Amino acid sequence: MRIIDASIRNPIAVGVGVLMICLFGSMSLGRLPLQLFPDIDRPNISIFTGWRAASPEETEAELLEPQEQVLQGLPGVEEIEGNANTGGSFINLTFAIGTDMRSALVDVIGRMNRVRTQPQDAERPVIQVGGGQNDANDSLSWFFVQLLPDTAGQIQDHRRFIEDVVKPRIESVPGVASVNVNAGPTDDIRITVDLAKAAALGIGIPEIAQRAARSSDVSAGSVGVGRQEYTLRFTGRYQPQDLGEMVLAWREGRPVKLGDVATIEKRPPEQQFFVYQNGNPAIGLQVLRAPGANVLGTLEAVKKVVAELRDGTLRERGLAIEQSFDSSLFINRAVGLLTENLIVGALLALVCVWWFMRDWRATLLIASAIPVCLLATFSVLDLGERSLNVISLAGLAFAVGMVVEGAIVVAGNIIRLKETGMIPLQAAQTGTREVVPALVASTITTIAVFLPVLFLRDVEGQIFADLALTISIAVALSIVVAITVLPAAAGGWLKAKKLKSGYGDGWPTLTNGILRLTDSRPKQLGWILGLLVLPLIACWVFLPKLDYLPPVKRAAIDVFFSFPPGMSPSMVDREIGGELMNRLAPYMKGEKQPQLKNYYIWLWPGGGTIGARVVDETRIGELERIMRDEIIVGFPDTRAFATEGELFGGVGGSARSIALHLQSDDTEALNRVAERGRVLLEQKFPGANVQANPNTDQQAQELRAIPDDRRIAEVGWDRNAVGTIVRTLGDGAWLGEYFDGQNRLPIILRADERQTAEALADAPLVTPQGGVIPLGEVVRFEPTLGPGQIRRLDHRRTVTLTVDPPATLSLEDALVTLQKDVVPALKAELPDDANIRMAGSADRLEAMVSTMLKNFVLALLVLFLLMAAMFRSLRDSLVIVLTVPVALVGGIIGLRTLGLIAYQPLDLLTMIGFIMMVGIIVNHTILLVDRTRVAQDQGHSLDESIGLALNQRLRAIVASTLTGALGALPMAVNPGPGSVIYRGLAAVIVGGVVVSMIFSLLLLPSLMRLFSDWRKQPSHSSRELAADAAARAA
Repeated sequence: MRIIDASIRNPIAVGVGVLMICLFGSMSLGRLPLQLFPDIDRPNISIFTGWRAASPEETEAELLEPQEQVLQGLPGVEEIEGNANTGGSFINLTFAIGTDMRSALVDVIGRMNRVRTQPQDAERPVIQVGGGQNDANDSLSWFFVQLLPDTAGQIQDHRRFIEDVVKPRIESVPGVASVNVNAGPTDDIRITVDLAKAAALGIGIPEIAQRAARSSDVSAGSVGVGRQEYTLRFTGRYQPQDLGEMVLAWREGRPVKLGDVATIEKRPPEQQFFVYQNGNPAIGLQVLRAPGANVLGTLEAVKKVVAELRDGTLRERGLAIEQSFDSSLFINRAVGLLTENLIVGALLALVCVWWFMRDWRATLLIASAIPVCLLATFSVLDLGERSLNVISLAGLAFAVGMVVEGAIVVAGNIIRLKETGMIPLQAAQTGTREVVPALVASTITTIAVFLPVLFLRDVEGQIFADLALTISIAVALSIVVAITVLPAAAGGWLKAKKLKSGYGDGWPTLTNGILRLTDSRPKQLGWILGLLVLPLIACWVFLPKLDYLPPVKRAAIDVFFSFPPGMSPSMVDREIGGELMNRLAPYMKGEKQPQLKNYYIWLWPGGGTIGARVVDETRIGELERIMRDEIIVGFPDTRAFATEGELFGGVGGSARSIALHLQSDDTEALNRVAERGRVLLEQKFPGANVQANPNTDQQAQELRAIPDDRRIAEVGWDRNAVGTIVRTLGDGAWLGEYFDGQNRLPIILRADERQTAEALADAPLVTPQGGVIPLGEVVRFEPTLGPGQIRRLDHRRTVTLTVDPPATLSLEDALVTLQKDVVPALKAELPDDANIRMAGSADRLEAMVSTMLKNFVLALLVLFLLMAAMFRSLRDSLVIVLTVPVALVGGIIGLRTLGLIAYQPLDLLTMIGFIMMVGIIVNHTILLVDRTRVAQDQGHSLDESIGLALNQRLRAIVASTLTGALGALPMAVNPGPGSVIYRGLAAVIVGGVVVSMIFSLLLLPSLMRLFSDWRKQPSHSSRELAADAAARAA
């Protein structure tokens, strides 16, 4: 082969090529974005429409339903999720994987423009791609701005400064997409009417609202005055400071101004959200990453900017800023662990190589394949615009043991020939040529079995495509290194004297023993039955329980609250928020252990959350227990749940969560059954996080004003006027907006505060006829309960129950419990028009198992066809494929052994490990079958050919098997951040390759000798076929 000859003739050129690969690979390593997980395409579009003070029922009727109607039938939409909340609606459109989201966004905007006129005081819909997800890759960090100890005032007073100065400064950092400022709604222009004064002066609420809303600026075009032309404008809009001069009426020859009956001020609305960090009131800043940005590099730049702000502008205003969530911490730990596993695996593999070679020069030559292949892989990843993450680095760690396999086979054959007396140059040339066909065949099969994984289109396929890609690139490059770098170096560096390692002598005793154990038909059938049929039965019997994605913990405790219905946010802040901070204070100060590194508390109407981290992360389990048993207990009518956060599910979620969608038109029955379902789930899964969305026990208390149409007409009003009055007595009636040159501030008309229903009914009102009546004459107040939130899935009202099964319970067992005990019980209580469907991990698990089974069968089919093409024999191909069941039982043994140390179900990545293992274990079979065929072509009998193949290839097979197993072993046994992701896969690889090697040495000769007529006539060997192809390629 010309490429081998050229490499041996010009080793300097090969050395220069290696140096260039190392140079460009090092440059690519510095350029590759480093992040936690690969970029995931989750095609969704979110639509948020704000409508202040609107109830969920109003929001559903006026916003949500009209928008859902025009969005029906969107191409590619798989699900429409709508939520009507107090103060606005939210719609999340989930699209099929592969949808052109630019086209979809244009289509959504076009359809939203067809929505009929929305309420005047509702905000314009905010439409964005990807706004409904919480990706661990997207959030770079959280910062909280607080007051310094001697700073007067409240943190909310500095909101405008934070939005105008701090936010733009951080957003200017390359790699930052945006910064979300979580500080509640903006200030408004508040007109607060004193109803008693207004009644005394004969001023009615509708009259004030009408006059204040009508004032506006008017442009009158241009007007010529002499030789000058002017733009004529009527400045009719009142400035906030001038609103008090607005004349409402004349009484006894004197004007009644708005300032006579009301106070006008610019102020923030009543606080609904309360944020604390480390016990101090704060404003949260969420920094989001731009697509493709280097997480660590961007975060370091953000930290530098934040430090400049902290020591400069913020300190001058009496403010401080502290970091809470830092994604770089976990990334650095996970990458450090993987790097450690990679180095340890490489050292173990090289120790194994030296043990078999007993030649440090040969060992160093084989070792050189590792850095060359890894650096070349970095260059290819850089050219393909990929990233370095936990998944791709795990692929590289697995590849360490695989990239030396080709080098071991080449070096071993060269050593064998040298031990026969052949000079180094000739041994390098001949030894490499002899094994090229088998190496090419094994490489093609290894890469081919990954093709199904690369073509998975769903989210899981996108996550683990990086694993398949990095291994495929590294293995493909390793063969190039093995047939160029190794012979070029071996020809001149290895000494010409005969080596005394005994490597080329093989293991005659073991070879003879294998031939004796398979020399008769009964023995052959017995081995085939024992190593082919029984492993399949054992796999079925001992197969671990199925699961979805592994629970990757992020060393932080998340707590979620559901507060009593009707409890105001300010009351929650006073009675619960303060007590929580008192309980956490000793742990923050270090007076109690484990000491907290930082924590935040976030309270909103009806719910809240706590996020806490410890200084010593090994004590995170202890903190979870303290949170659950000490910090969050003792609050009446409050439900709270504490758990260690997970990365795959984002904050507050889990990749293993199961959703039960309960749908019915009978809202009362729906809520009743959903509450029953929540209690039942808590009973069936003790300790699990069970939530209802919307909360079934979070109905809002309503005070409904029922109009008396006859009395309303008598006093000269209509329902619209009375509605304006009622809104004024509540959160206020929206009159318009005022633009101050930077922001648009709403103008709100409110009445002076009244604390009870009786006080509301006694509110004095001036009628159009000039009389004064209490509000209770035209409306009747009735207390009732209303929904705090309305949720719709595909246009039907829905309550979703979610359960995160305990970490030691497989998803398969959890689904069996749900389908057997929970779903039938809930169906029996729901109305006839209702339905229940399972979603979340439930439907994804079923789809994933189906997909992985198809991919496994497809991998076997691809393997069979490739072998048939390479060996020009269907029987040869069948013999190779029939060794796969032995590897399967080895993978099961590996998982079961790991299960004795740590709980390990059969999750998605572990399933991919079985597919990956198929491409690895057939490499050894290919080496034996290829050498047997060559020997037969040379005139040897079948028994002699098998003996020659075993004697010449057995050491290389054992050495490469052990290097592959030892290379993956640290990833299976070394615990640490993120290790649960690839731990099961590593166990499958280690168990599969070792068990497969041991038993294949008996199964393969049995199959070949059983099919004793498989090679009646010599034919072209695979060596000639591959040599011809390689020569043409060279």
